[in-house]
Amino acid sequence: MLSTTHFYGRIFYLAAGLLLLSLFSPLTYAHGMSEAEKLSILEGGNLRYMWIGATHMLSGYDHLAFVFGIIFFLKTFRDIAKYVTAFTLGHSVTLIYATLNGIQLNYFMIDAIIGLSVSYIAFANIDGFRKYLNINPPNMMLMIIGLGLIHGFGLSTRLQELPLSEEQLLRNIISFNVGIELGQISALAVMLVLIAAWRKSHAFQSFSLVANYALIIWGGLLFLMQMHGYEHSNNIEAMVDTKTTQKLNSSQLDAIASSPISQWKDSIIISIPARSGKEYKLYLTNAAALDYAWKTDGTALFFDFHGEPQGDTTGYFKSFKISTASEYDGSLTAPFEGTHGWYWKNTTNQPVTITLKVKGDYQRLDTKIDVQPEPLQPSTSTTHDTID
Repeated sequence: MLSTTHFYGRIFYLAAGLLLLSLFSPLTYAHGMSEAEKLSILEGGNLRYMWIGATHMLSGYDHLAFVFGIIFFLKTFRDIAKYVTAFTLGHSVTLIYATLNGIQLNYFMIDAIIGLSVSYIAFANIDGFRKYLNINPPNMMLMIIGLGLIHGFGLSTRLQELPLSEEQLLRNIISFNVGIELGQISALAVMLVLIAAWRKSHAFQSFSLVANYALIIWGGLLFLMQMHGYEHSNNIEAMVDTKTTQKLNSSQLDAIASSPISQWKDSIIISIPARSGKEYKLYLTNAAALDYAWKTDGTALFFDFHGEPQGDTTGYFKSFKISTASEYDGSLTAPFEGTHGWYWKNTTNQPVTITLKVKGDYQRLDTKIDVQPEPLQPSTSTTHDTID
């Protein structure tokens, strides 16, 4: 058995290591779908949704940490069947309901709550409610179901980042959920096998204490980091040079959108089918200026205004604005050479049309030429069919 001094010493070093990992690892931030995964989903059927669901669960460090936390009170097959089924039902309900109804929550906020759920399970494992709060713990079965519901919102937010088929929407969701369950069962099986033989040893109690205190600390750090991301996503404009971005009010936007074509270099019409996502990109050199104003036919869309550096192979991108709106405008000075533009997600059952007006020093990627201003002639409207 560990002495008290050695025990708390290990806790200290473990906490320090977790802090450093959280500060310097990109894994601490929300784990969204990669661009490769988004593309692959278009080229495969429901089996592809199943595969991405499984790999998403197996790479989802917060979900895995939660599953790791619950193995400490899964001592019999009955416990495993009961609690895993409750968690599965919980996250399946919100995954299906939220996706069918197009309910999207801020993924940073959801992942922050998931971080707290990891801390909660670990706190319950060390009997913290009785030890430190002098109260009886809440019913574990109800808490597992409730936490499952929260995890389901996180999974739905990830799934809705992908283009979903209106005709096979329910199949897409069920396939993704089946993949999630297969990934969860695989991870849980490996953890239980590794823990089962060790559970009867004298060292397991010490390991259990260290592991659960570490989960409490890690969940708290994850909560803080995700809340930082949430604050960052809500105030992203404040992190862009105020000289390069200007937000106009609705009346000013209407005036701009209806202004003579000579004030804009290009006017582009972009049509987004129901439950689909599209992006439109422009190529800008470093420090190039761009003015823009876009407006839908009245429907609010989720959008991400971002840029990717030329030649980057790591998947890095910089978001300038993430929000949900039916119109937006402003200006940007490109922070690097590369593609800059918008990704819009239409979660409704009807197609949406966007009118995008732009001017500045850029190259249109849909025409592959540098379009020059033509004050006396209206520019040709084009439709960009690239799906992100």
